[in-house]
Amino acid sequence: MKYCDFKNQKKVYIFNCPIDALTMKETVQIVDNVIKEGKHIHHAVLNVAKIVKMQEDKELYNSIVNADIINADGMPIVWASRLLGKPLPERVAGIDLMQELIKLAYNRKYKIFFFGAREEVVKKVVEKYSKEYSPEIIAGYRNGYYSEEEEPLIAKQIAESGANILFVGISSPKKEKFLYKYKHILKNVNFIMGVGGSFDVIAGKIKRAPKWMQKCGLEWVYRLLQEPRRMWRRYLIGNTKFVILVIKEFLKARIK
Repeated sequence: MKYCDFKNQKKVYIFNCPIDALTMKETVQIVDNVIKEGKHIHHAVLNVAKIVKMQEDKELYNSIVNADIINADGMPIVWASRLLGKPLPERVAGIDLMQELIKLAYNRKYKIFFFGAREEVVKKVVEKYSKEYSPEIIAGYRNGYYSEEEEPLIAKQIAESGANILFVGISSPKKEKFLYKYKHILKNVNFIMGVGGSFDVIAGKIKRAPKWMQKCGLEWVYRLLQEPRRMWRRYLIGNTKFVILVIKEFLKARIK
């Protein structure tokens, strides 16, 4: 039985997907409780790009809807929930949750495994947090470049590291599928979570949008300006598809 189920956690259903109606503070508290109680939960976040991809990628869809906690990572998801009459309390961005859980790990003496990004990037992230908090919070780290044949061994390495928390800094849908496929091996790790490109931001490779752009849901514009060739299709085409999905969902609710 999933942790959120037996705690009767309130969920909002939009785009044929359950999203937990949680604040950042409530999410962190759940993670803390899970680790204290020796349980295991799988976390996922939803943003616009992922909502769009899920409509066509069944494996990605299953990896997300079967997670124990699903947070809304992106103001457009929160706005859509309000428009559709199923309001979520706030955005819980993956990178912000990661930062809060690192503080929690330091205060509670939990250990973290960092998996993903290039070797120099993940190493810089580990060095930064070791210096800012303590080397004691580090259970281990590994870059995100590997063959499919290596996956079971990587999962086993993480499971045997003594980590309470796993952050996977790999792009979608690869990270979601890895966590879903190997969570049975990772059951010794209390909390497993994908954090996408967060390692690159922490390492200073990519700049994050200013706070006002985050609050206005314009982070995608800032990212597009930094990497136009790589990101234009994801944001411009993906955002258009998302708007169409919201309109369809809105009209379907009105007909009912």
